[in-house]
Amino acid sequence: MPQPDPPRRDHPARAHLQTALELAQVGVPVLPLRKGKVPFGNCRTCAGIACGGRPNMKTPGPCQCPAVCHAWAAATTDPTVITSPAWAPAWRQAVAVAYLPGGAGLTVVDLDNAAAVAWARQTLPVTRIVPTTRGEHWVYRGTMLSANQVRPGVDIKSRMAYARWLGPGTGPLAVLPSTVRTLVDKEETTPARGAVVSSSPVRAEWDRTVATGCRHTARYVRTGLQRGLDMVRSHTESGAGSQAFGVAQFLAAQHTKCPGPCGLDTIGRQIIAAAVSVGVPEAYAQRAVTNGLQSVGAAT
Repeated sequence: MPQPDPPRRDHPARAHLQTALELAQVGVPVLPLRKGKVPFGNCRTCAGIACGGRPNMKTPGPCQCPAVCHAWAAATTDPTVITSPAWAPAWRQAVAVAYLPGGAGLTVVDLDNAAAVAWARQTLPVTRIVPTTRGEHWVYRGTMLSANQVRPGVDIKSRMAYARWLGPGTGPLAVLPSTVRTLVDKEETTPARGAVVSSSPVRAEWDRTVATGCRHTARYVRTGLQRGLDMVRSHTESGAGSQAFGVAQFLAAQHTKCPGPCGLDTIGRQIIAAAVSVGVPEAYAQRAVTNGLQSVGAAT
């Protein structure tokens, strides 16, 4: 695990940029995170993955956008990109630095609470540990598929996922054990199109009639939903289940201040349908989306 020097503290933006450059220098792909500790959104050209996505995504496309688009796929070790004018506005707004564990040959077991930490101490081999706000990151040498909620309070972050940089941690790096690999349900690998037959009929689309208590405009909700559905459908080889969880979680978070109802059950059904359309078994898609919607306290 790289151990960059402590960042400068004279200005938050410069400190984050300096940390990113130090990580990149030792081969760790990085990107800035905005308020909420999430990646910056796509620019208009890349909205809804209209550009095709970055070449390092599972479904490679022609995107050559210089901005910080496509979340984890924007992570880079190129200092000319990190310090470029296109990334400068993001660094000025950045609240944290993220990195792509898989790009550095690593896997992070994200333990989100005390119970998850206790489980790891009883089950997993000791490795490099990084304290987090609510739990710990256990870092292993080796890569694998990423997946959310593989068990209560446990996420796997490796390929096609980002982790927040919280320091180098303590302890020697252990090799990624089979115990961690088996946490990712085999259903997470998206089968070829047509390999899974869904028992569900075509679902109704979201509209204002099911969201009489939503504070957002219909255009806002539909735009966000469509972008999310496009993201799920772009994972034609693997990761669609985890992407469905992430989209459901993100969309639900937008409605935490609504009096409700907001029609999240209808939104959820559309996300499930998108995941099933690229080969995710329906039962797995339903679990992923339900967990995503329930992970925040939004009005249904």
